[in-house]
Amino acid sequence: MKLTELLAIRLKEVFTEGKWVTGTNFKEQICNLDWKEAMHKIDNLNSIADLTFHINYYIAGVSKVLEGGPLEIRDKFSFDYPPIKSEKDWKDLVNKFCADAERFIKLVENMEEKRLSEDFVDEKYGTYHRNLDLMIEHSYYHLGQIILIKKMLSTSFHA
Repeated sequence: MKLTELLAIRLKEVFTEGKWVTGTNFKEQICNLDWKEAMHKIDNLNSIADLTFHINYYIAGVSKVLEGGPLEIRDKFSFDYPPIKSEKDWKDLVNKFCADAERFIKLVENMEEKRLSEDFVDEKYGTYHRNLDLMIEHSYYHLGQIILIKKMLSTSFHA
């Protein structure tokens, strides 16, 4: 199996299909969540909506690079999203996340393997392989936060 295929499997595990590492994935955690729960802030933690947008911001930005476009994403904008004021707004974000994740997985799966050792846009960012590994690690980090926030919310919303 090619390394690009293995990376795509790892991305599927964290975004859409996985159960092995954490017993869950992003899609499972966000798809059936009520918009008010997704927006609810606990202390100074990010909301689940914040984290969903944040990870999707990077998925969409890196996908654009994989498609041959420029790197336009900037960390300082990774939490800037339109207000979510309804269930429809939340579902639109969830649907965008799921569609963008599927597109990203396919792009990685179909990459030429030699590209993994090439610089990602600029030498200062390291290789494509390093950036894809970081996407996986970053996503698991925030998935863990979502799981913990949902546990905390369960006492607020379902007590």
